[in-house]
Amino acid sequence: MICRAAALTYLAVTNTFALLRLLPMSDRDKGIEILALRHQLLVLQRQVGQPRFTDTDRAVLVGLLHHLPMDKLRHLLLLVRPDTIVRWHRNLLKRRHAATCAPKRCGRPPTVRSIRVLVLRLAHENSSWGYRRIHSELAALGIKVAASTVWEILREHGIPPAPERQSTTWADFLRSQADALLACDLFETRTLTGARLYVFAVIEHATRRVRILGAAAHPGAQWIVQLGRNLVMDLQDARSQARFLIRDRDSKFTQAFDAVLADAELEVVTGGVRMPRMNSIMERWIQTCRRELLGRTLIWNRSHLLHVLQEFESFYNGHRPHRALGQAAPLRPLPEPITEPGQIAHLEVHRRDRLGGTLYEYQHAA
Repeated sequence: MICRAAALTYLAVTNTFALLRLLPMSDRDKGIEILALRHQLLVLQRQVGQPRFTDTDRAVLVGLLHHLPMDKLRHLLLLVRPDTIVRWHRNLLKRRHAATCAPKRCGRPPTVRSIRVLVLRLAHENSSWGYRRIHSELAALGIKVAASTVWEILREHGIPPAPERQSTTWADFLRSQADALLACDLFETRTLTGARLYVFAVIEHATRRVRILGAAAHPGAQWIVQLGRNLVMDLQDARSQARFLIRDRDSKFTQAFDAVLADAELEVVTGGVRMPRMNSIMERWIQTCRRELLGRTLIWNRSHLLHVLQEFESFYNGHRPHRALGQAAPLRPLPEPITEPGQIAHLEVHRRDRLGGTLYEYQHAA
């Protein structure tokens, strides 16, 4: 707006000086200059398809030509039609009238940002709540706001009505049932001599705690059943609330294995054929174990493998951060954040090596 006013002032001043230059000129000189300008305008009209006028240009033309009657305007050689000049003049008067007569503030004041954030939070955390239910919850908290305001906030952020938000995704379902889920699997590794060894591990979905139950060169059905018994006793000692165990369709998992779990009120859920994503958390842990441990360690034999896996289990459960747990470890909560400037400026962190430097643990100095 300030730039437009400055441009209009500049044009007014330049046109004033141009008018002063015309005063001492004779009628003959003025006529010759007018003819020359009209001819140049004809040349420009042949070259330019549709000229563009700024608001400042429109204001100057309206100010110069609005005193002339319509019949004289029609005989002038202009880049626009005379009706366009008249329309510009009308619009200019409308804007001036609206600027002088417009009220200072229209409608209700905007909703406080903290209330808008709270409305969106209630909508995301309670998919079955409509705007009326959210409005009632706000009233119970002592927040006075209209129900239509809640509806408007939800509409602006693209949140559909409650019946359309009640559908549950698999991710939400698994997250809500994580406390009751376990997952197990067998994975293969090799020694320096090329011998195959199979490792059996179980992971808890909620806490991400892993249990490495054993390793064998030739895992049979009886061996798997015995590991199942060990798992049941371990879960009972830990007072686990798990009720489901996810496994694949490997033939090593026999009916006897399922019966051992059923006696402990653990229901077995089998994954689909060639669908590792149905046991994705277990598969991801296997990849972590291979990338951070087995891919960096030379395994001599079964006893060496069990020792290495025991160290990795202790490291994984007691120290390694997990994004799913807010960077905490399964058996170690996060400490209180350091807020004192003196402690931050003089950090002293020690490193503990595990497995000859394959795994590192960092701790504050005592």
